Amino acid sequence: MMSVLRGSETAPLAPRFYSVAQVAALLGMSPMTVYRAIAAGEFPAVRIRGRLIIPAKAIEAIADLAVAEQTVVDASGWAPVQHGSAG
Repeated sequence: MMSVLRGSETAPLAPRFYSVAQVAALLGMSPMTVYRAIAAGEFPAVRIRGRLIIPAKAIEAIADLAVAEQTVVDASGWAPVQHGSAG
């Protein structure tokens, strides 16, 4: 009887966060456009020590809503209200 060895291949994990450059590439726009939308409070992001990252769930939720409702979704509706400065 022959045993079959399985490799240590595992499915790659989906990212939890994207860089601004990755989001720009996914959405077909320049990174500066993404930075400007984030700065204007029109796009969700997380700032960690000056670096901005975008939750993958936010991108997925926006895309899922656009597909489900077969309409244009304005990403600015997904940005949280800021309650002060983290200066």
